Amino acid sequence: MGVTHPNETLLPDKPLVINDANAASAAFNLRDLWAHRELLYFLTWRDIKVKYKQTAMGAVWAIIQPLFMVIVFAVFFGIFMGIPTDGMPFIIFFYCGMVAWVFFSNSIFMCSGSLINNTNLITKIYFPRTIVPAAAIGAGLPDLLIAVSILVGMMFYYRISLTWYILMLPLMLLLTVWLALAFGVWLAALTVRYRDIRHALSFVLQMWMFLTPIMYPLSVVPEKWRWAMYLNPMTGIVEGIRSSITGRGFNWLALEFSLAIAALALAASVFAFRRLDKSFADLL
Repeated sequence: MGVTHPNETLLPDKPLVINDANAASAAFNLRDLWAHRELLYFLTWRDIKVKYKQTAMGAVWAIIQPLFMVIVFAVFFGIFMGIPTDGMPFIIFFYCGMVAWVFFSNSIFMCSGSLINNTNLITKIYFPRTIVPAAAIGAGLPDLLIAVSILVGMMFYYRISLTWYILMLPLMLLLTVWLALAFGVWLAALTVRYRDIRHALSFVLQMWMFLTPIMYPLSVVPEKWRWAMYLNPMTGIVEGIRSSITGRGFNWLALEFSLAIAALALAASVFAFRRLDKSFADLL
């Protein structure tokens, strides 16, 4: 063993590598995520403040966006075109669909650019990268809670009786958050490598909205084509929210498809994120 000069820096026997496969797998290590929960809270609160910073109406935008769309749908699709609403008031019918859809679409759009928007943070320190898209989704939760409170107020206004089915509403909202996290994490990872995904995402979300039974009930779709609607995971969620509010029977087949697709989407997100996580620092 040689003599170490006092001014020389001691180096480890093996190089220290942080951005390797183990670090990538740690992106979904629950213990590691729990250890960084304060960072998740900080990033979520930061995104909420940035979202409403220097806005004249603040959180009121969480009410205006879905409510104005619902009014337009109620006038054109409900009154002018006479699309059936399965016996529900026009406003309630459309708003049930918009509550879930606005949160879902806004969440995955914000998630898609979350890693790119936090380049300085990601390239300087180590932490589970999934916290970044998760914080983007968390920032949308206050808007979702506001929209749900408006929906409950509409129920009292239209004198819709509460049933035990209302207990399913939190589960429908939880499934919406789960689905947004699954697609959001996946898109966040892909957008780091393919930046044009964000440009195509707006178009995809517009098409996706029309393929979701928001402006029309599932009952108007011919029976032989219902299976195609079930492949859209938002179908079971939208129909489930309406059933929770009105107390009518649930479409369990649609909900089973939504659960299965959400689970598969989350698994695909984990796989894609682990494959791309080790190259984030270079790509960003």
